[in-house]
Amino acid sequence: MTDQNSDFDLQEILADRRIIGLWRLLRGYRLIFFIATMSIGVAALARASTYLLLGKYVDEILVAENAVRLLPWVALAFLGLALIQGGATYLSGRLAGQTAEGIAKRIRDYLFDHLQRLPFRYHDKARTGELVQRSTSDVDAIRRFFSEQAIGVGRIILLFVVNLAVLISLDPRLALLSVIVVPITIAMSFYFFRKISDAYEAYQEQEATLSTRLQENLSGVRVVKAFARQDFERSKFDVENWEKFTRGRRVLRLHSVYWPISDILSSFQLLFGLTVGALMVMDGMITIGTYVAYAGMIIWIIWPIRNLGRLVTQMSAGLVSYGRVTELIKEPEEPLDVGEYVPSGAPEGRLEFRGVEFEYEAGSSVLRDIDLQVEPGQVVALLGPTGSGKSSLVNLLPRFYDYTGGSLKLDGVELNTYPRSYLRSHIGIVEQEPFLFSRTIRENIAYGVKRKVSQDEIEAAARAAAVHDVILTFPEGYDTLVGERGVTLSGGQKQRIAIARTLLANPQILILDDSTSSVDPETEALIREALEGLMQDRTSFIIAHRIQSLMRADLILVLDGGSIVQRGTHEELLEEGGLYEQIHDAQTRIEDELEKEIAGV
Repeated sequence: MTDQNSDFDLQEILADRRIIGLWRLLRGYRLIFFIATMSIGVAALARASTYLLLGKYVDEILVAENAVRLLPWVALAFLGLALIQGGATYLSGRLAGQTAEGIAKRIRDYLFDHLQRLPFRYHDKARTGELVQRSTSDVDAIRRFFSEQAIGVGRIILLFVVNLAVLISLDPRLALLSVIVVPITIAMSFYFFRKISDAYEAYQEQEATLSTRLQENLSGVRVVKAFARQDFERSKFDVENWEKFTRGRRVLRLHSVYWPISDILSSFQLLFGLTVGALMVMDGMITIGTYVAYAGMIIWIIWPIRNLGRLVTQMSAGLVSYGRVTELIKEPEEPLDVGEYVPSGAPEGRLEFRGVEFEYEAGSSVLRDIDLQVEPGQVVALLGPTGSGKSSLVNLLPRFYDYTGGSLKLDGVELNTYPRSYLRSHIGIVEQEPFLFSRTIRENIAYGVKRKVSQDEIEAAARAAAVHDVILTFPEGYDTLVGERGVTLSGGQKQRIAIARTLLANPQILILDDSTSSVDPETEALIREALEGLMQDRTSFIIAHRIQSLMRADLILVLDGGSIVQRGTHEELLEEGGLYEQIHDAQTRIEDELEKEIAGV
């Protein structure tokens, strides 16, 4: 079979009405799903034919003179109908499952890619547990909608239509008596459908909240254990878990009310139909064979309608989950390749900031009136208290966020006319808290390079980051598997592997966001020496809290409250005084006191 996912874009099939959207999801699988549904009709016809044959057997064959000779043929007929019914049912289940799994795979693939393409602004606010919930539990509910509920509704409709038609052919009066409670059951089902939809949506939202709580707790389990806050975290979890229990209980309560009513109506219909049919036999209005056939078939009139209510209420889960997934899909992606200006080569690295303004939220300025000229190959250091805007400023360069005022040019061209993909392929970043994947050290170092890299290149980058010798001490060397989020490595080791990853990418512009904060002074000196060689002929931005890490920079910017309050070299700023001198004196005093304390020991 051809790939059903080729050239597929979920955003193209979104609809405000959920049923229409679910129908559009079937694109590429509609023929398969139609065959699955028609197979149910074939199975229903085979079952109805079995009861008709049974009635004929009772009325005609049992009383015939050659009944013994006819019995093998009757048995073969029953067997043939059973094989047809079983084969059609198998085909229906297989094709419905193929459709459901294909659609679920399609949605999961799309969501995985879509989540990675959403802008930073979205991820700043989104809860990880919520995203995981929508990508797993909600997608699975949509899968069940197609594998069980949608095909189940088709099955029920076909069973009802086929069996009602056969009953009408047997006796129209019996057929009409068999559907008395059908309108009542359908009306009740749709009433509960609305109630259960609202309750299930609230339940899913709370489950997402609980997943977020669990994910956050597991990510910070070392902090929890370090401060012995297990009881505190358990109490917070208990509150959210109790809310989920309460909402889940409401969903179950609605189901528990629906089923007894449905069973009572179905039992009444069955008893009424069998009783009236028996009276008609006694009055000679129908034959015993007709009654036997009717007794078997009335169940297949009542059962589908009863289960239609069950499926209608269960469909609420699929519809709610579809709504939650489409909410996520409707979030606009970051246009990575959109840009008016696409250079053919790497940038020179000349940057001009003219009155640059930036705010995460409207009316809350983070950067104000930033004026700055950076020449190619120049090393610019950023210093300032927490929240002064250092990271926000460098995050504008790869267009993680777009400046909201002023002008920012790269090589004389406005930065927001460059495609984001171009900028990010030529800008290397080592963040303050490096992230490593649960893969080998080799894969983590080579992660930032799209081409295939050799072991020599990987080792050269590791040597430059002063981590090669450390890696060789591991039993598996470069094949050592890094634990989740790099927990099997020390902070300094993770930092140096992240630096090696950036070095291997060989970017034209470097951003080092306090990249030596997690290493000891000796290792910091080794890394700094390697970076000084790397930063030659590259425009580099260094964010650091320790003046010792940035004192050799060509230009030091001191930020406070989102503005540049001082600029110059290390010597110039010391002479100028102000905030830079205060930070320098405070750090020098702390280091001197620490050295005296160590010496005293």
